[in-house]
Amino acid sequence: MESQSTLRTAVIIVAAGSGERLGQGIPKAAATLGSEPMLGHALRGVLAAQIAAQICVVLPRGDTELRALVASLQEGNDVQLMTVDGGSTRADSVRNALEVLSETDAVLVHDAARALAPTEVFHRVLNALESGAKAVIPVIPVVDTIKVASSSERPDIAPEQVRSTPIRESLRAVQTPQGFELATLRKAHDASAMFTDAQAAAITDDAMLVESQGIPVYLVRGSELSLKITTPNDLLFAEALLEGPAAPRWVEG
Repeated sequence: MESQSTLRTAVIIVAAGSGERLGQGIPKAAATLGSEPMLGHALRGVLAAQIAAQICVVLPRGDTELRALVASLQEGNDVQLMTVDGGSTRADSVRNALEVLSETDAVLVHDAARALAPTEVFHRVLNALESGAKAVIPVIPVVDTIKVASSSERPDIAPEQVRSTPIRESLRAVQTPQGFELATLRKAHDASAMFTDAQAAAITDDAMLVESQGIPVYLVRGSELSLKITTPNDLLFAEALLEGPAAPRWVEG
């Protein structure tokens, strides 16, 4: 069952990462979180949000186990589940998924590594798109003081020194799912094909591609549960969330 959205919506789940920093020797999305692979949690979370007619999962090239997991969740589900191979970069992976989407007005791009993102975050992103945004991202306030570093004038003391201190009240940490009008995201990815290697390397998410086209990117409230699982410590913390009072994980905390 889907939500009564005015937009035909697809979700891309990027799950092609190698998981090198997680240190398990398997793709990150295949790492076990609780009783199932991380991708299982992420995919069930998208399905629970009931916003998508299509879900495209980007997987490591040649992987069969994660594809079998996606196929198993198709049974008894009206949402169309698809898989595509990942590319050499995250942007390439998203482009591969965009190529297979059809009859869609909006697309949400989500990281499988944010496997515990609550359903309400998906709804807030989609609501902003329905209100007229062409790009919207979930964020949370930055609570730490942030320093901008530069090379040290005295490397015999330390390799870096403080260049500036941004005003913390204006800083936000970005999460996923990031939502876009489909035509806007496709146009931004097409334009990125003209980037130099340095410009392409500086792009860390889809919102930056859209920003580079001069299109406003709106912010909605994210969730502390939408942590990105990258390191072994992240995985331990996510396991604790599953076993603690935040469960069931698809309820907004």
